[in-house]
Amino acid sequence: MKTRHFDRIGNGGLTFTELGFGTAPLGNLYRAVSDEDAKATLDAAWETGCRYYDTAPLYGLGLSETRLNPFLRGKKRDDYVLSSKVGRLMRACPPEQRTGIGKFFDTPSRQEVYDYSYDGVMRSFEASLERLGVDRIDILFVHDVDIFTHGSKEASDRRIEEFMRSGYYGLLSLRDQGAIKAFGGGINEWQVAQTLAERGDFDLFLLAGRYTLLEQEALTSFLPLCQKRGIGIVLGGPYNSGILATGPKPGAYYNYSEAPKDILGRVAGIEAVCKRHGVRLIEAALQFPLLHPSVVSVIPGGQRPSEVEGNRALLDAKLPAALWADLKKEGLMRDDAPTA
Repeated sequence: MKTRHFDRIGNGGLTFTELGFGTAPLGNLYRAVSDEDAKATLDAAWETGCRYYDTAPLYGLGLSETRLNPFLRGKKRDDYVLSSKVGRLMRACPPEQRTGIGKFFDTPSRQEVYDYSYDGVMRSFEASLERLGVDRIDILFVHDVDIFTHGSKEASDRRIEEFMRSGYYGLLSLRDQGAIKAFGGGINEWQVAQTLAERGDFDLFLLAGRYTLLEQEALTSFLPLCQKRGIGIVLGGPYNSGILATGPKPGAYYNYSEAPKDILGRVAGIEAVCKRHGVRLIEAALQFPLLHPSVVSVIPGGQRPSEVEGNRALLDAKLPAALWADLKKEGLMRDDAPTA
């Protein structure tokens, strides 16, 4: 698999595989996955050449990290890149009070406690090291200081202030000490990522679904800022939670809900152009973000070996330059989207 080396501050940097593995599904997101199936999926990802793995305490309330533990134990530490997140601490609670009922299944009885302070960042980092069973984590992302998570811009702004006053300096200290190679934000909205980038010395952002074949508004100001500052982008959710993989069929998911009519119509237009060029929608969707120079890796998830292997095969599809040109001509892609 092709790799992209990233070294923003001259500390040796990190080498990302173009396809990474997002482990939220292995935290029993939306359905329970057995330990055996989780192991088989991780093994399949490694066999495809994937060497970048992203996790978080939230995913399965610690389950995603603990499932990575035995998988990573037999690997040489320098052979892979590992990221996790800070901003939530997991506290034991009665089963009926656990976080994520109806979203995460068969997880430990834990309750999320938001903590974006210096102490919270350090405690989260130490807990992740223990759950993962590793001696270092390469990247820490502050997790979900956004509107999607906290419900309003005002609530998001309060979390950003809490983090920038305190927890930010924890990440800065860890990077300065060499305990981590890089830090950034795992964010659902590019506008919030831009706010952070303008206020601090961030290396990378894990942007969830906000630069895809369907959405390119981040080109307005955020991605140009990243290029100017040398900030890297890990692109999560390249299928916008489903519709760019399934196509605009009834009940298709967009941003974790049923897609509205306007989105279904736009995706239908994109798919029609793809078909004219003999390209599958899902192939174009996975490869498109990698055409932007700031993107270091794309991380679709997977709960089965077949899904992981299928994603890897999509990278090998040959896509004609005329495809992107026609999408722009028909107003289905921004004219300033990099396509070469």
